Amino acid sequence: MRIAIVNDEPVAVEVLRRALASVPGHEVAWVARTGAEAVACCATDTPDVVLMDLLMPLMDGVEATRQIMAATPCAILVVTGDVTRNTSKVFAAMGAGALDVVATPIAAGTVGEAATCALVNKIRLVAQAGVRGRPARPAARDARASSPLSGLIAIGASAGGPPAVAHVLRALPADLRVAVLVVQHVDAEFVQAMAEWFDSQASFAVYVAREGLVPQAGHVYLAAGDTHLVVRPDGTLGCSREPVEMLYRPSADILFESVAANWRATAIGVVLSGMGRDGATGLGALRRAGARTIAQDEASSAVYGMPRAAVEARAATDVLPLDRIAPLIAELLLDPPRTPAPRPVPVYTR
Repeated sequence: MRIAIVNDEPVAVEVLRRALASVPGHEVAWVARTGAEAVACCATDTPDVVLMDLLMPLMDGVEATRQIMAATPCAILVVTGDVTRNTSKVFAAMGAGALDVVATPIAAGTVGEAATCALVNKIRLVAQAGVRGRPARPAARDARASSPLSGLIAIGASAGGPPAVAHVLRALPADLRVAVLVVQHVDAEFVQAMAEWFDSQASFAVYVAREGLVPQAGHVYLAAGDTHLVVRPDGTLGCSREPVEMLYRPSADILFESVAANWRATAIGVVLSGMGRDGATGLGALRRAGARTIAQDEASSAVYGMPRAAVEARAATDVLPLDRIAPLIAELLLDPPRTPAPRPVPVYTR
């Protein structure tokens, strides 16, 4: 695998070189020390993966990501020294097309080994992505809805998901009387910053979900880190560590299954860009319960893993390009059918 390094710090470049050298089959394609240099290098020699720093002279990693994804799209992994201090830029880079983020493995000893392992694993995951360039959309904000709740939207996403989730959230009409539940696979330390970034993009108010909250119209609830977001039998939100055997926590499957079992009004399930199969089983449960279920199509997905699994499992009633998902949701919920689909009897207790 040919991997490019974009970083202006010689120490960081050397650490990344050593990390790549530790994995058979990995090689450094080239090294760029500014965002502008990275854009030019990608134009003449597009690598399999770009390890993109955020803070560089002349052109930062956000703008470099945006230009690369527009001209010569490839898998981009943000690698930065202090992720928690640069969260706004991290999510801006994701909005521009970066697939994930990991800390630069500078530390020595056991901590450094764990960080190197995390880097190598992230590289492996993003390298599997079928990446496509697409222009970033400007953020837009509208008035917040505060009407009584008439429906629930449940969204699951993973790699390449943050810009897709943000696109759907900002395209929903501000007066739509729904609550939105979102499972986005992301490290726990980034959840609060991601909620703030989504809030800056959306027409609804965005919060990290907490146990016992009652879903409100015009609100988005993002699954908290390292816990499953569920709907309880009484219609409130829950944050559960069970089941612990799930590959992902939070899991879109667990969210969708709980909505299918416990939500007694109109519900819509959505699977967006992501790697793996999380969400396919739960979306199928939603469909069997009578809900409308949507999978993002291959052409508009940064990573067509989760949506593909949902389609192959026949869990999606609709397979749509990203631009059509929010309009369909608005159409369904602004003009609901006269006879609602029957809701299931089983009670979800996880």
